[in-house]
Amino acid sequence: MVLDTSVKGQTYVEDCEVCCQPVEVRYTVEDSEVRHFEASAM
Repeated sequence: MVLDTSVKGQTYVEDCEVCCQPVEVRYTVEDSEVRHFEASAM
């Protein structure tokens, strides 16, 4: 999974590379570093 750290935060749905089930991804970025990351099965 590749995160775009040029944005301050993002929420999106991505299919799992292993099982193809949808996963909701949420993260926030501060000073070009990921400060919070959460991934939840849908």
